[in-house]
Amino acid sequence: MAYSGPFEAGDRVQLTDQKRRHHTIVLEPGESYFTHKGEIRHDDIIGANEGSVVESTLGEEYLCFRHLMVDHVLSMPRGAAVIYPKDTAQILVEGDIFPGARVLEAGAGSGALSMALLRAIGPTGKLISYEIRDDHLEFARSNVAEYFGHEPEQWDPRLGDLSEVHLDDIDGPVDRIILDMVEPWTCIDNVSELLRPGGVFMTYVPTVPQLMNIMEHIRDQKCFTEPRAWETLLREWRVEGLATRPEHRMNAHTAFLVWARRLADGVTPPRPKRRARK
Repeated sequence: MAYSGPFEAGDRVQLTDQKRRHHTIVLEPGESYFTHKGEIRHDDIIGANEGSVVESTLGEEYLCFRHLMVDHVLSMPRGAAVIYPKDTAQILVEGDIFPGARVLEAGAGSGALSMALLRAIGPTGKLISYEIRDDHLEFARSNVAEYFGHEPEQWDPRLGDLSEVHLDDIDGPVDRIILDMVEPWTCIDNVSELLRPGGVFMTYVPTVPQLMNIMEHIRDQKCFTEPRAWETLLREWRVEGLATRPEHRMNAHTAFLVWARRLADGVTPPRPKRRARK
């Protein structure tokens, strides 16, 4: 599957009609896609440049582009809810996911975050993904393989519980750990063992009780910096001259992100000073 250049057989293509409705097809020579607006021949798309317009047999026009990662994430089959792109972007930047990094994630779900992490670490990195449910792991493996065209060599998906994982199981400490699970605080001892000093620990939790619980467990562990927590709200704008205004719908709360860094062994973190009450 190519990422740029003229369309090729095997490319996943998004067709957009005049009402901005999307249709996704995988190009195969000699095949056709049928809509209520007529037949679209794959051969009319193969060899054309991205951004071309194809016409159905009934004269309906469709704009053709390859699937971006965000398109794939929001349209792919899922067993568990996916981490939305707005949160994935925060994880990649705040978590400082770098090429060649060794990353451990638990709660692979449907594989949305796994795909972004695999692209960020590159072929020299390593991603170990734990999932406790075999049906979710199958969704993750299928979605990742469908996006990349194969299962990346730097990916190690595993069925198992992170609370039972130790250093020998993953061939030494990792640079980054990201958790997306119901009770991440049950694995905080394992995170402390598996994460190298200076490494970044992030977790994704939807509710306030979960947020309070994981924050207190991180503090009680006494081997992390003072944790930070935030949420990201995304609102698009409709820009039409003097009628410019925010859209009525927005991607508001999906989850809280919690961030902390591993201290060196034996170090006592400085106690944070809070502003005195007047």
